[in-house]
Amino acid sequence: MSVAPEIKGWCPGALRPMQSGDGLVVRIRPPLGRLTPAQAAAIARAALNHGNGIIDLSARANLQLRGVSESSHTPLIADLRSHDLIDPDIETESLRNLIVTPFRDATTTDLAATLTAALARMPHLPGKFGFALDTGPRPVLTEASVDIRVERSADGRLILRPEGHPLGKPVRDLAADAIAMAEWFIAHGGVTNDRGRMAALIARGVIPEDCDSAPAYALPQPEPGLHADGALVAMAFGQMRAETLAALATFGHEIRPTPWRMLFLVGAKALPDYPGLITDPADPILRVTACTGAPACPQARGDTRQLAWSLALHLPRGQALHVSGCAKGCAHPGPSGLTLTATLSGYDLIRDGSASDTPSLTGLSRQAIPDLLKAPHAPSL
Repeated sequence: MSVAPEIKGWCPGALRPMQSGDGLVVRIRPPLGRLTPAQAAAIARAALNHGNGIIDLSARANLQLRGVSESSHTPLIADLRSHDLIDPDIETESLRNLIVTPFRDATTTDLAATLTAALARMPHLPGKFGFALDTGPRPVLTEASVDIRVERSADGRLILRPEGHPLGKPVRDLAADAIAMAEWFIAHGGVTNDRGRMAALIARGVIPEDCDSAPAYALPQPEPGLHADGALVAMAFGQMRAETLAALATFGHEIRPTPWRMLFLVGAKALPDYPGLITDPADPILRVTACTGAPACPQARGDTRQLAWSLALHLPRGQALHVSGCAKGCAHPGPSGLTLTATLSGYDLIRDGSASDTPSLTGLSRQAIPDLLKAPHAPSL
């Protein structure tokens, strides 16, 4: 049996938190996609002093503090505002949906500042409408859920590409052009009842003029470990204790959250060795995505993360698994090789689809699932 989950159509913020089963979820959008060591330490302290000490990394490269109460929310905001981590108002915050590549030079940082300033002048957009600034050596944000992408063309020019279309249009003035594309999206019917995504509009055959430039060849999602400009570290399901972030702050490097639910430690020459960090790209837990699940999320129909932990070692090599507490599939909206969706009567198994797609098997018990995963291509599936 399945009950349709409530779809809110917006994401939590710091000034507009979202109620969950373990308290308020407060989302922090790092300015220009980066945190100084002092800002990271301040977030860790705030999570301990005003929440339950749990910090989630979101698929939009943000940090979410959990377990905040109504009474602790105001002092939390005051603490974060003193470190330049809070927007002046809810409207500005809601428009600042920007993912910036963690692999960048000074030019990309300057572009991030320009685009951030432009976001405050955007028309009213749906709550989930977002931007990606992917102007590093090669695009790496192609799997991130956004609506307008700033990329480099194959010959190095700056282009603006609407999500869902393979080509972009040359940029003449980044701020003006980004605002113009957002206005085009609204004017051409991209918004219905305050909701809408660019890819859905493009799928209807509505495409901006002058989209004739191909982006540079994209790189696959980076793995944890040492990279040319620093270290990339992961956590199971993108969740960590505040103490872990506090320890990373003492590492002494700028920290850039990523949409892969990892943290990039700029300039690090060695991998940190702190509890809860994953630095081995072969760790099977990296191939499992799971939302918060019950009881922390009131939408969830069952446990997700304990189940995901128990299943990680049963996954065949190269196989990805998404465990979702409901059909919304918040942790991984797109398709996965294997998806388990919790329902009131057990778990549904979906092959090569998302949490809301038609399942191959329904009402599975926790005990039955491991054997099914060991043979994902069995005829019974």
